Amino acid sequence: MKGWIQELPRQEFAFQGRGPGFSLLLKRNCSISPAGLMWAYGAIAAVTLGVAAAFAVLGAWMVLPFAGIEVVALGIAFAMNGRHAADYERIQLAGGRLLVEVCESDSVRRHEFNPARASVMVAGAGHGMRIMLESPGRSLEIGRHLHERARLELAGELNRRLRN
Repeated sequence: MKGWIQELPRQEFAFQGRGPGFSLLLKRNCSISPAGLMWAYGAIAAVTLGVAAAFAVLGAWMVLPFAGIEVVALGIAFAMNGRHAADYERIQLAGGRLLVEVCESDSVRRHEFNPARASVMVAGAGHGMRIMLESPGRSLEIGRHLHERARLELAGELNRRLRN
């Protein structure tokens, strides 16, 4: 049974206008801010070390080193995840040029394609689906931060706009 509130599909990206030019910014879905992540990590570390200290006082002192290892491992995992929190892809079609800017961790790479010679290819299916922007002698994966249906929409709309 459906509730009285209709859920609308979340729009991952939006092409503005009907003309051939556009600018898209595709970002990762980050549900927590870096400050919020630090608060969560601090709370988890405090609870873990507090419980371990209580067991150490009761005589189970070997719990403390393992709790320390757990807190350090969680911190490393959060840090590795945080390095990619600001990753994005910017795709622009303007002035007869197709520009793709890819930001991964600390590196930003810019790719330029001739829109008249570029094509959009869909490889694979399901979660392994990849959208490839291809030009003679070059290939670049795009839409990595989108879910499957949004990748298909991106491929279709980008293909349509490149052909106009």
